[in-house]
Amino acid sequence: MTVETVRAFLAMHAPDIEIVELDASTATVEMAARGHGVRPAQIAKTLSLKIKDRTLLVVTSGTARLNNRKAKDALGGKPRMLTSDEVVATTGHPVGGVCPFGLAAALPVYCDVSLKAFDEVVPAAGSTNSALRIAPERMAKLVNAQWVDVCDRDVTRFGIGFCPGCKRLRGAASLRCEYCGSAATVTPDA
Repeated sequence: MTVETVRAFLAMHAPDIEIVELDASTATVEMAARGHGVRPAQIAKTLSLKIKDRTLLVVTSGTARLNNRKAKDALGGKPRMLTSDEVVATTGHPVGGVCPFGLAAALPVYCDVSLKAFDEVVPAAGSTNSALRIAPERMAKLVNAQWVDVCDRDVTRFGIGFCPGCKRLRGAASLRCEYCGSAATVTPDA
């Protein structure tokens, strides 16, 4: 189980999507963003979690951070990160290459709403130097993911915009600020 299982999954379900393999490792969000020429927030990182007796995957924006309270409320229990050995055994992919495609066993997949801020995200593709480009909605549909809100956004690196009213992050100019309700224009970050 590696990039080849992802390639087989894509050949069956999305033959138009190509896997990009780089010479250098893209195992961390920062390395992946640099390697693929995108902002860190556009990297779709896949978290392998255990909640009670269930193992599941949560795909989030690269700079979003799992909020245990939100995760407990949305997913039914306190999440625990899998060990690297558990990740490989469960997903078939190494840490740094985990993605929701071509899994060793069927797992529930959840996509955090932090991904919806982008037209295109870059998840890994089964190895520490492979990835693909895909619209978040399409990714969720391909893997039958359920959308959840289980993360806090890292406002210093998220790369979307800030509400001029409360100075907190807003995901899109057309939305009201989730914190203060302001519909004012968003000021893009640098």
